Amino acid sequence: MDTRTRSIRILMFPWLAHGHISPFLELAKSLAKRNFVTYMCSSQVNLNSISKNLSSKDSISIKLVELHIPTTLLPPHYHTTNGLPPHLMSTLKRALDSARPAFSTLLQTLKPDLVLYDFLHSWAPEEAESQNIPAMVFLSTGAAAMSFIMYHFFETRPEKYPFPGIYFREHEYSNFCHLVKSSGSDTNDHLRVRDCVKRSHDLVLIKTFRELEGQYVDFLSDLTRKRFVPVGPLVQEVGCDMENEGNDITEWLDGKDRRSTVFASFGSEYFLSANEIEEIAHGLELSGLNFIWVVRFPRGDVEKIKIEQKLPEGFLGGWKEEGGWWRDGHSRGEYCHIRVGGGGGFGEEVVRSREGNLDRGEVARVVKKVVVGKSGEGLRRRVEELSEKMREKGEEEIDSVVEELVTVVRRGERSNLKSENSMKKLNVMMMENREGMLSENT
Repeated sequence: MDTRTRSIRILMFPWLAHGHISPFLELAKSLAKRNFVTYMCSSQVNLNSISKNLSSKDSISIKLVELHIPTTLLPPHYHTTNGLPPHLMSTLKRALDSARPAFSTLLQTLKPDLVLYDFLHSWAPEEAESQNIPAMVFLSTGAAAMSFIMYHFFETRPEKYPFPGIYFREHEYSNFCHLVKSSGSDTNDHLRVRDCVKRSHDLVLIKTFRELEGQYVDFLSDLTRKRFVPVGPLVQEVGCDMENEGNDITEWLDGKDRRSTVFASFGSEYFLSANEIEEIAHGLELSGLNFIWVVRFPRGDVEKIKIEQKLPEGFLGGWKEEGGWWRDGHSRGEYCHIRVGGGGGFGEEVVRSREGNLDRGEVARVVKKVVVGKSGEGLRRRVEELSEKMREKGEEEIDSVVEELVTVVRRGERSNLKSENSMKKLNVMMMENREGMLSENT
C-alpha cells in the first residue's frame, strides 16, 4: 500500500541496543517502499553503525538524527549497549532519561506525523502527545515471550497464565525477578515496560506474524486492552556491503555441505560465563558437526583478553576442520523463545541443571538432533515450511500495518484541524464580545 497523497513522516526511537535498532531499521526500510520517511533517532555511536547498513537508496527515505545524550554520566562511546560492561547498564538508562529535553526539542524541530518508541522509553509518548503527535510502542520481542512477561507486569490479569508450555524453571525465576527490579532511574524496568504499553496511542506494534504467534497476540490484546498488530518477521536483507564482509567465513562455508553447519550466537546483552563457554565449546566439539560460534565480551575486556585464554586448552587453532569460531563484541539467551519454538515444533531446548548450568553432553545431543538426527527430521521440515511462510506473509503484514498507521495519522490531522477551527471560532467570538463591550461603553 502506498500512502499516495504525501509522505508520512515517522520518528523512530529504539533502545540503544543493536538488537533493538535492527528491527526498527528493517521496519523503516519496508515503510520506505510505501511512501514513508523515517527519522531514525539514536546516539551518534549507534548512528555510525547504522549508516553502514544503509544503501544510497535507503538514505533517501531514512534520515539519521542524533539524540544528544549528556555526557555527565557516561562518555559518548558508552551511549550504546554494544560492548557496554554489564554494571553500567542502569547508568546508560539514566543517561538516556537525561536526554528527554533534547528529544522534546527534536520533536519541535522535525514535527513528525507519528512517533514509534521502544519498550523502555515510557516518557517518549508523553513528550509526543504534549505536542499533539501520536506515539506508539514497537516491541521487537516475539509475542510469546512478551505475553509471558506482560502477564507478570499487569495488575489486572487472569488467575493463571493460559499457555503451560511457557514457564520459568527455578533458576530462571530468580534471574527474572532480579532483571525486572533493576532500576535505571527512579522507575523499575517492569514499570517502564508496562507504562510504554499503556501510553501507546490506540495500538501496539510487535515483531511477529499471526500464523506463528496468533494466540499470543490475541492474549496480549486482551491482557493490556490495547490492540496488538504484527508487523511481520522483518528479516534483514543481505546487501552488497554485507556480502563483502567476512569473506573467509563465506569461503569456509562454501566448502561444506548444505545444512551441515551450526551457527551459535546468544543475542545482544548477555556475556557468557566461564562455565558456559567451557560447556558450549566441548558440546560443539562432541557433536562432531561444523560450527560457527560468536563469542562476545564487554568492550573493555576485548582489548585485554585473548580468545585463547577463554576457550578450553587446545580448542582454538584458527579455522578447524570440524568447526570454527568468530569473535565479536556482546550476547543474551531468551528461554521464552526457546520454549515457544519447542512447543510449536520449531526448536529444541538445551535444558540446564536446576542450578542453571549448561552440560556439554546436553549441548551435543540437542545440536546433533536438530541438524542431522533422524528424530529431528520433522523439526527440520517444519522449520523449512515456516521459513517459506515468513517470506510469503511478511509483505502482507506490512501492508496491514501501513493501513493502521495511515488511519492514526489521518485521524490526528482531523483532530488537530478541528482544534484549530475551534480556536479560530473562539478568537472570533472573543473579538466580537470585545467589540460589543467597546460599543456599549461608547
